[in-house]
Amino acid sequence: MPEITKQRPKYLALHEIRLPLAGFASILHRVSGAGLFLMLPLLIWILQLSLGSTQESADLFKAVTGNLLVKLVLLGLLWAFLHHFCMGIRILLIDIHVGVEKQQAHNSAVAVMVVSLALTLIFGLKLLGAY
Repeated sequence: MPEITKQRPKYLALHEIRLPLAGFASILHRVSGAGLFLMLPLLIWILQLSLGSTQESADLFKAVTGNLLVKLVLLGLLWAFLHHFCMGIRILLIDIHVGVEKQQAHNSAVAVMVVSLALTLIFGLKLLGAY
């Protein structure tokens, strides 16, 4: 009697995978952590410039942070930090078995997205000089 084997795909079709919102939030948590880690030398350099006691370091700090491209990078890092922070709180709550049901997990993922984007908008407007 011949055995029936299930045909397995030869490649992984990422566009066919339907992740829930919590899955996207988890992936963004990893991406934001990696981005923060990779951009750490830039952040430390900018911090060093801001803490310098000479006029040259103050002028260089103003020149660097006044550049629109640098402001956009800092805005992205601001979002990465806020998302990573909010998602970290969500993960800590899941670790103590709060919000592990399907609907609660979805609601907490929505809350992470909304809060991190809202805080990014508020702090981003301050970073870009709107107020």
